Amino acid sequence: MPGATHDVAEHDAGQVTADPNRGRAPSEETERKSESPGEFPDRGRSRVRRPSDPFSEEVLERRGYHTLNSSFGKAFHVEKRWKLVREMGSGAYGVVISAADEISGETVAVKMVTRVFEKTQLAKRAMREITLLRHFGSHENITGLIDVDAIAPGFNEMYPMEADLHQIIKSGQKLTNEHVQYFLYQILRGMKYIHSAAVIHRDLKPGNLLVNSDCELKICDFGLSRGFYARLDEEQVTHMTEYVATRWYRAPEIMLAFRSVRCFFFDVWSIGCIFAELIIGKPLFKGKDSFSRPDFVIIFIFTAVDQLNKILDVLGTPAEAVIGRIGSDKAQAYVRSLPIRKAIPFRRLIPNADPQAIDLLTKMLAFDPKDRISINESLAHPYLASYHDPSDEPECPHFFDRWRDIEALTTIDDFREALWNEIEDFRREVRGI
Repeated sequence: MPGATHDVAEHDAGQVTADPNRGRAPSEETERKSESPGEFPDRGRSRVRRPSDPFSEEVLERRGYHTLNSSFGKAFHVEKRWKLVREMGSGAYGVVISAADEISGETVAVKMVTRVFEKTQLAKRAMREITLLRHFGSHENITGLIDVDAIAPGFNEMYPMEADLHQIIKSGQKLTNEHVQYFLYQILRGMKYIHSAAVIHRDLKPGNLLVNSDCELKICDFGLSRGFYARLDEEQVTHMTEYVATRWYRAPEIMLAFRSVRCFFFDVWSIGCIFAELIIGKPLFKGKDSFSRPDFVIIFIFTAVDQLNKILDVLGTPAEAVIGRIGSDKAQAYVRSLPIRKAIPFRRLIPNADPQAIDLLTKMLAFDPKDRISINESLAHPYLASYHDPSDEPECPHFFDRWRDIEALTTIDDFREALWNEIEDFRREVRGI
């Protein structure tokens, strides 16, 4: 597979996450003790008085840590073997840098996840991320954690990475049809494994797809993931809409709260949007900012009219039977009030694309999720015939069954204890400590 050069570009930093099933809230003294880099509550060990600053040179030196300073205004406290390579980007809840291991030469992304304990919702996202990454293990197309460090007031997450798909697309380099096929195949292969664990990702976008110089791709950032149900009622879809993030890749049934939808097709829509972006070099449905611009009307929770219109401009007016499944009466009335639009065939919109690519894209981006192609059907599509191998597209052997444990956590102290326990377990696995 041809390699690709990657320019540095902004990266949407996500959250770290951990799990929720055991332990009780730590005491105030234990909380203070856990703020030292890489240190966790230990209820069986005598406590030692420490300097007031857990990141003083004395404390960092004693633990074998040092500080990497970024221009984002964040200081990364990491083990001394890690050296700064470059800054990757920053987001609302974290900052990402690239670092190299002086011992092995390995290059990793270090994601500092901040604000974890400001709100239970943020802590819950962190819990989902770590527990899901541990559950998925070492699948070739899902990012695997190398290490997790506790730092006040959040965590450092380390995973293999050289660039993400957003950076590659933004760099303007020409992607061949073979590149597009290979990237798409790997996304679908990873998502088959994720869906088979009864998990939907819900935040697939180019910035959450990590790529190395061999064009190997891994899916990351599971902070918004949820359990998989065959069908969702209107109330469940409404609840899920409150969490789903990136609008350009958001399925119309989420925006409009369709009644009785098959939720695994949310991810198929997002993959279709990414597929189109790989071909044309820019987002297909690039809506405006619904929170800062005056020309937006909210038709459903966090949904902008402009975004919906971007979709309808291409796919045309949906059939009346489809409009009737929209959960909001006001949203139904709005869609009916619009001028009738004819669909623009993708073969006309992207005339130079491979005809098989156009066929698959059309099936992925069906407005009605009932008409949308599945992950398994996409893998078997003729466009991916050169890569498709059912014997090498595994399913996860176990469902992810810890959602109830995570939802049972209600306080910041509950989440803090559960996160510490999850990280301790992970570090025992990878470090033998």
